Amino acid sequence: MQETLTPHPQRAINLAVLVAALGYFVDIYDLLLFSIVRIASLKSIGVPESELLSTGSMLLSMQMGGMLVGGILWGILGDKKGRISVLFGSIILYSFANIANGFVQSVPMYSILRIIAGIGLAGELGAGITLVSEVMSKEARGWGSTVVAGIGVTGAVLAAVIGDTYGWRTCFFIGGGMGFALLALRIGVYESGMFEHIKKKNISRGNFFRIFSTRKNTWKYLRVIGIGMPTWFVVGILITFSPEFGKVFGMAEIPVAGKAVMYSYIGLCIGDILSGITTYSLRSRKKAMLIFMTMTTIFIASYFIFSPVTLTMFYFICALLGFGTGYWAMFVTIASEQFGTNIRATVTTTAPNFVRGAVVPITALFNFLREPLGISGSALTVGGITLIIGFLALWKMEETYGKDLHYVEELS
Repeated sequence: MQETLTPHPQRAINLAVLVAALGYFVDIYDLLLFSIVRIASLKSIGVPESELLSTGSMLLSMQMGGMLVGGILWGILGDKKGRISVLFGSIILYSFANIANGFVQSVPMYSILRIIAGIGLAGELGAGITLVSEVMSKEARGWGSTVVAGIGVTGAVLAAVIGDTYGWRTCFFIGGGMGFALLALRIGVYESGMFEHIKKKNISRGNFFRIFSTRKNTWKYLRVIGIGMPTWFVVGILITFSPEFGKVFGMAEIPVAGKAVMYSYIGLCIGDILSGITTYSLRSRKKAMLIFMTMTTIFIASYFIFSPVTLTMFYFICALLGFGTGYWAMFVTIASEQFGTNIRATVTTTAPNFVRGAVVPITALFNFLREPLGISGSALTVGGITLIIGFLALWKMEETYGKDLHYVEELS
């Protein structure tokens, strides 16, 4: 018989949501900051014009590679030691790395610090969503995730404004300072009651490789990653390299990466909120996900058909792309709902970071196909692959709307 947990006080729930939201805000600020200051920072340390795209791709891959490693480390720690330990540890590591990033003078040092920052950032979203999902009621947790994402993605807007106002080194200092400021707010946050309950029992927790011990769990986990892949094709390729696409399109005015990021994340913020409303209205995460993935497909096609018209149209399409990929909060919530409490932080932390880390093979394939297909042909091919993976993953996915999360996963 399932044991009943004592509900968390409303103040504790509100604080958990606020802390998770601000943590994701800082996460997004740094994650997109590199896309915004990429050209200025690389030119500043002596990278020639002809190598800006290849060096930028490499550094982005280093950052995402760090997030892959960090996702596993923080996910395991979250299930073994608690969700709060991750919220503290990850932000400390990220903040130190970002401040150090403001002093870099070479590409190798830039690479090392992007890896470390990536490792630090990897724990924020997964631990925050896991905590929010477990302290809120099953009826309300979708709204909690929506608030976290809605506030969090505005970090990209701040990154764009800061990147347009200050030098790139100052931008990194500001990111590190925000991280340290967030630490003070996290004092007094309650640990998840579900985690505290199983912590007292002799239950295996946080074993990442045990996720793959059965075929059912393996496919369930891979499907979660699959539905998120189109989002980071959009961000990692279409938005990050918007200046390069503008040149290929023959635009009179070349797009600025920072503005492309800002407009796409304004759209993403609106999309995250509306995806939560859509989920609640349909009482189905799968149906809401299908709607937003279909819109993403249409907007990716529009990027290549209509963007070259004017700079205004280009930025408008970027906003639409952000809106279409506004199912990110829903995706992370689905990840948290797929597995039991003893492995939930591991899944919820690793899944979004594997999606982000998918930028590494996505970018590699994009660069590999650029010579035979051109930039546009390569992007369309890679984008089509990620969308096919996403729709196939959604097709067989379990519906988790309103699912009771107070259970443990039997891992054979």
